[in-house]
Formats: sequence, structure tokens, C-alpha cells
Amino acid sequence: MGTVPVVAIVGRPNVGKSTLFNAFTRSRDALVVDLPGVTRDRIYGRCEIAGRTVILIDTGGLSDATGRLESLARRQTEAAIEEADLVLFVSDGRSGPLAEDHEIVSRLRQQGKSIVHVVNKTDGLDEQAALAEASELGLSPVVAIAASHRRGIDSLAAETAPLLPALADDTQDSAEGLKLAFIGRPNVGKSTLLNRFVGEERAVASEVPGTTRDPVHARVERDGEVFQLVDTAGIRRRRATHEAVEAFSVIKALKAMESAEVVVLLLDATEGVTDQDARLAGHVIEAGRALVIVLNKWDGLDDASRRRCLIEVGERMNFAAFAPVVTLSALHGSGLGELIDAVCHVHRSASMELPTPQLTRALRHAVESHPPPSSRRFTPKLRYAHSGGTFPTRIIIHGNRTGHVDASYRRYLINSFRRQFELAGVPLKLIFKDTENPYAGRRQRSPAGGRRGRTVRRKR
Repeated sequence: MGTVPVVAIVGRPNVGKSTLFNAFTRSRDALVVDLPGVTRDRIYGRCEIAGRTVILIDTGGLSDATGRLESLARRQTEAAIEEADLVLFVSDGRSGPLAEDHEIVSRLRQQGKSIVHVVNKTDGLDEQAALAEASELGLSPVVAIAASHRRGIDSLAAETAPLLPALADDTQDSAEGLKLAFIGRPNVGKSTLLNRFVGEERAVASEVPGTTRDPVHARVERDGEVFQLVDTAGIRRRRATHEAVEAFSVIKALKAMESAEVVVLLLDATEGVTDQDARLAGHVIEAGRALVIVLNKWDGLDDASRRRCLIEVGERMNFAAFAPVVTLSALHGSGLGELIDAVCHVHRSASMELPTPQLTRALRHAVESHPPPSSRRFTPKLRYAHSGGTFPTRIIIHGNRTGHVDASYRRYLINSFRRQFELAGVPLKLIFKDTENPYAGRRQRSPAGGRRGRTVRRKR
């Protein structure tokens, strides 16, 4: 599974950093979300570069402005650079290198990071001349792009890929035990739950939100099962964060989630379900990790409040209805056994090898029970299915005109597979592929005056 690389896009203001960010993320249909934990123009995205999942950060412009907002943005950008594995330094090809660019490059060199120089806005310019002018900054490699037109993005990805950190050994990782990450808003009880799991004070538990900054790792064995636990920093709403160090602990939380096999999303039962809780669940599903939803501080509710809370979870987290819901009190330890059982169950489901014959039978049964509707006079034909891997669990479906399978029928198929194989807590990703027609492109003849396919013999 490996560590997920972090790539930061930096540069002075108005050189096209956000446009480049959008070019990368939109082209991969990735989840682009303005995550909390930042103070100004901070956007995190999840995309792919040369087949590698990457956490991409769009940073604020680095400048010498002395205003409070500018100062906060600068501090966060510097923290992002420190956290990143690779930096994309963006300059403006039209204006050429300015004094600010030289200053930023000097700061980057002091950090000792791998850097790719991106010369943007080269549309309508002589690229070679723009690259020659940019070479005075002394960075290599240098790539000319026009982010607004997506020109040069593939070349940039090709230059970036070799500089990403090497993948970890998956075989070695899997031998270490079940990888389990806790995520959630601040002060929902993640550190307290980790301490309950381990049986000692491994994490600082405090009523002050944001106490956890760096992820805390712990290895524990329970009932013969080995867990690799990661307690992550609480993820705040945007307007509540003002410290760069706290803001960029969000990156560590996302990396922990990407590296995990099972993610426990903690909610504060006394506060109900918030928009941020739902957004975090969406991140887990997008990453394809097994999910368990935990309602903590359950002991602080009366019976009526408990019923309301469960109803609210069902309504506001309906997109994650496949995930088991566990109620517990991390402070007192009640419900911990049920959580361990749920985590082990969803891990088994997410690790399950789905044989092709059973998948194909399940597909045919679903299609026979409810055939796919026609779309623009085209009716999809779904023929067989096979596994496409785990974490995320992928099912590849082959057929004809699969591009006309609509979203509602995709959901129907996902629910059918989930029921058939009892995939609790597992997000499913369906991949459709058209089967090649061996007769495609051949000219079909029909004898004149006869039925199609009829043979007519001439008299001698």
C-alpha cells in the first residue's frame, strides 16, 4: 500500500497555481474538496500521477506582503513545503522570472526538497525562449505548460513521477497486521479510544480541541489479531483554524487514511452528525477504504436522544449505509469489544478474493432480475465480471455499450454485489469495459432481393 506522496504547488501570487491544481484533479475525476484546517485559499485534492495516488496541495501565493492574511497564508505555505515530498514551483512564462521568484527558489533550496520548475502561461509564446529565460533560476527539470488549456500536463506528470518517493514493500506491510486509522473532528475522543485499545497512555487525551498534532502509531494484539493503530489529528472546519502547524496536520491525517486498510470515523454522539462528519466519510469512500462509523460518548445520552442520533446517522450518512455503526464510550471502555468485532469483520470483507465464476453468476442474476434500462436507444449488454483488486475493492464488468449504464443502475449493481457477498463496510468501485467485437469494421453483405444472410446460387 505504501506511503502516499504529498505534492505542494507553490509560487508567487497569480502565476496559475490553482489552475494547475484543477488541471491535475479534474482530469482524473478525483475528489476535489476545500478541506478544513486552513485559514486562506487552502485546497487539498486527491489525484493520480503516473498511476500513483498523490495528495496535492494548492498553496497561497508567497509574497513579502505584511498584512495579517498574507502572513498567515505564507506561514501555511511554508509548512506545506516542509511536509511535502515534492514541490511544483510555478512561474509565469509571460512575465519571466522576477525578484520574488528568485527569493522563493532560495527558500526552496534551503528546504532541500525535490523541485520541478513549471513555467505556466506559455500559450502563444515561443516555448524554447520562455524555457531559456526561466533557466536563470537554475532549477531542473523545467516544463512549459498552459494550465488553462491543459497543454503540457502529461509532460509535467512524466517529469514528476520519477521524483515521487518509492513505493513501500506491500508484502512486508501486510505482515505487520491490520492497519487501522482513526479520523474525526477535534475532541471527539480519538486519542482516548487509542489509549483504550492499547491499554496505556500512548496519546495525549485532553478536552482542548486540536491536542493531537502528529499521528501516534501503536501496535497491539487483541484476541490473536494484530492491529497497527494510527491516531490522527482532528480535522476542523476552515474558519476555526489559525495555526499552520495544526492546519497541516490534516495532511498527516489524510496520509494515515490512505495508508490504512480500515478507517474508524468517530462522531460525537452528543453533538449529532455534522457536515464535516459526512465530508470525512466521503473521503474514506473515495479512497476505497473499509469504513466503521463510531458514535462516541454514547453514555452521555438518554434513550430519546439515542434514538434521534441513530435516525440522524441513517438520514445524513445514507450514502455510507453499508458501513456498520458502533456505539461506545471511549472514556469508560464500553462497546470496545463490539468495535473490534466490527473492524475485523469489515477487514475480512475488504480482503475477500471474489472469484470470477461467482461474480459472473451474481451479475447475470442481477441483470435477469432487473435489466439495464436503455439510454438514447442503446441498451447495455453486461456479460461477465471479475475482480479488479482490493483496497479499494474493484469489480470489472465486461459487455457491450457499457458507457450507457446510468448512475442509478450502477448503484443497483453495487447493492446486488454487496448483498451477494456480504461486503459490510466496503466501498465498491465498478469499472466497465466494452468487449471488442471481432467482426467490427468488417463489411456485411446482403444478397440483393433476398433475406439477409441467405445464399443465392447461380445457374450454370
